Amino acid sequence: MKILHEEGVSLANHKSAEKRMRQSERKRQRNVSAKSHVKTRVKAVLQAVEENNATLSKETLSTAVRVISKASSRGIIHKNNAARKISRLTRKVNSLTSGE
Repeated sequence: MKILHEEGVSLANHKSAEKRMRQSERKRQRNVSAKSHVKTRVKAVLQAVEENNATLSKETLSTAVRVISKASSRGIIHKNNAARKISRLTRKVNSLTSGE
């Protein structure tokens, strides 16, 4: 099975290169899905904070932290990027709860 470029030209010249392209594409699809999942969870936290809903924001924060940490441990996002996201979200939720 040849992997073809948009113009119909094969990019891979060797069997191992074709396999590497297949593996890379599968990995890319997994990464896209995981990053999308992270973004969805972050948006849920921000929406709960926007609505000034303290209980909902705490619940969504815990799920968001779990998803972000998992993505970081799998190497999908950098560990410092994950730490920064978690820190900023936690700060927003804490400012909401301390304001009450």
